[in-house]
Amino acid sequence: MVTSKLRLLDQRAKQLAQVYAAHRPLVQRGLTVSFVLYVLTAAYRGLAARPTTRRDKEKDSADRKDGKPARVAVDAIFYQRLGIILRIVIPNIHSKEALLLFMHSSLLIFRTAISLYVATLDGKIVASLVRGQSLQFLLNIIRWLLVAIPATWTNSWLSYIQNKLALAYRTRLTKEVLKMYLGDQADGSEGKVYYKLSNLDDRIKNADQMITHDIQRFSTHLAVIYANLAKPILDVILYNYQLSRNVGAEGLVLLTVLVQTSAALLRALTPSFGTYTAQSAALAGSLRHTHSRLSEFAEEIAFFGGEETEKRLIEREYAALVQHEQGVMNKRWWYGCAEEGIVKWLWGSFGLVVCAIPVFFKLPGISNFDLGSRTEGFVTNRRLLLSSSDAIGRVMYSYKDLAELAGYTSRVSLLLDTMSDMRKGKFEKSLVSGATEGENGEILRSRGQVLLSDDIQFKNVPVVTPNGDILLRSLTFHVKPGEHLLIVGPNGSGKSSLFRILGGLWPVYGGIVRKPPASDFMLIPQRPYLSLGTLRDQVIYPHSQQDMGARGVTDADLLAVLERVQMGSIVEREGGWDIAHEWRDALSGGDKQKIAWARLFYHRPKYAILDEATSLVPPDMEGTMMEQATALGITLLTVSHRPSLWKYHSTILQLDGQGGYIFTQLDAEKRLAIQEEKQDLEAKLLEIPKIKLRLAELRLIADANRSI
Repeated sequence: MVTSKLRLLDQRAKQLAQVYAAHRPLVQRGLTVSFVLYVLTAAYRGLAARPTTRRDKEKDSADRKDGKPARVAVDAIFYQRLGIILRIVIPNIHSKEALLLFMHSSLLIFRTAISLYVATLDGKIVASLVRGQSLQFLLNIIRWLLVAIPATWTNSWLSYIQNKLALAYRTRLTKEVLKMYLGDQADGSEGKVYYKLSNLDDRIKNADQMITHDIQRFSTHLAVIYANLAKPILDVILYNYQLSRNVGAEGLVLLTVLVQTSAALLRALTPSFGTYTAQSAALAGSLRHTHSRLSEFAEEIAFFGGEETEKRLIEREYAALVQHEQGVMNKRWWYGCAEEGIVKWLWGSFGLVVCAIPVFFKLPGISNFDLGSRTEGFVTNRRLLLSSSDAIGRVMYSYKDLAELAGYTSRVSLLLDTMSDMRKGKFEKSLVSGATEGENGEILRSRGQVLLSDDIQFKNVPVVTPNGDILLRSLTFHVKPGEHLLIVGPNGSGKSSLFRILGGLWPVYGGIVRKPPASDFMLIPQRPYLSLGTLRDQVIYPHSQQDMGARGVTDADLLAVLERVQMGSIVEREGGWDIAHEWRDALSGGDKQKIAWARLFYHRPKYAILDEATSLVPPDMEGTMMEQATALGITLLTVSHRPSLWKYHSTILQLDGQGGYIFTQLDAEKRLAIQEEKQDLEAKLLEIPKIKLRLAELRLIADANRSI
């Protein structure tokens, strides 16, 4: 009974085997098509946005409260950010970047075709050795040398095109960022983003690093990630297709199951490299910012003897960076062990088993009877399997690269989003206590009007600092062209803040501001800015020599301008107009202010903002420059405590530092007389203690004489 059942099962198994053998070509095609679809689906799922879990949201919320950077992952937010940036770096299919991408793709396909041919040729070379066919061996060697020509050409071109692509991405992105960062005069209140980033917003502390280093790293990773994704996926499909023809689709299915099972384990062990990359960039930027502050305030630190404090701050930033990098290195070490063990050794053993199938089992359509044929098949299949294993490994590695790309994408996206907010007037700044409460909060939430006018008029305008400190709740004054305004008051009363509103640097939180466009203003601070460039560039800044020529101004005209400020000899002294120096070091403080005044006379704006602009020049030179500015039709808005300047101004705005002010006509003679009388009385009051002391001494002497 049992024997009959076994015979029946054996007959049915043979029938099934015959049916399977008869329909094996169709089954093979079905399995191959299914494998291709599976590879594409698995690649899409592996690279698709991963949903954010409730635990991740809670962790991100806790990190934001603690001031830690938000978690960066390959999720929907990453792909949304990447899509926005891709539209910048590849604007259309006719762009240079799209052409480079097409060339890169074509070369990748060509290299895969060469690899398939080399795998087959490798098997033929070994087979000819085993069979002892010397002529065939030499012919195969010649084929090997010939195929090396396009192979080396293709590899070199791939590297070249990839670097060109990274450079093109960086150039396109840098141009877009600089367009937003620097803008132009036509931007009006939407411009000056470079100023607003560092003064009105707290989100970005090191824009210079993000524009230079982070964009460069992002562009390089973006160019590399395409080759690390497209090429391995294509290789997996083509290599395994060829492998299925050699060892059967059944072995391919078995290999896929084993590989995907171990790959799932590797994915579970993969740390969040994207978050680590973003944190590394942020910490490196913070360290660089600390060093830059040391250079910027070197004089103040030297006077205070703050070397130990600054050293402690730098060491703290460096220690935080080293601690983070050490933690990342430890995680990379463990991940590297697991990755190599699974990808190289475990998958290698799976491959050897699959390659041995044609040797130990006779497959329909494959006639490997002699030793040479079996050797050729094994070597070819082994080469294909190694290439396929390498491609699968690169797909696995690419997720780590994708995570790092997510880190740099978050940094670049933060820069773009923040600059976009700056242009829209949206700022995120730490505010002083009580700034958002009551009447203060209403002022900060409101916005005023800025209208173009030839006059300068403030009507009920609050003066508010970026951190929410309200210096003046309602300022009203009116200055017409030709009416020079003198602004006085203690430090922190709002003098410089007023100029920043006039220049369009600070937002208007209420009231109405009527003023000319920012191009009609020029600022001369106490320490003027001198750019990198020639002596000519210092006088005509921000114009170029071409702009100067377009205005019909010659070097002789510039020399006449310098003569007005008694600086005509500097051209010969420094070696001519085209000599270049670090001018902030080459000139004294007084000469810097004179150069700034020469710049004013060259541009001839409608209004000049003078912030202690004559503090380092002699009084007679001070008066001469004031008179020449008036003669050129320049209306002066002056911050100064020097009484010698009063006679050049017709109105005065006096701030008391407590939120109050007085705006009135300035009678310079009367005010000077009052000032002199005040100084005389103060001097006399200072003499009273001495007079009292002398009087007491005389009384003692008189009493002593009476007693005698």
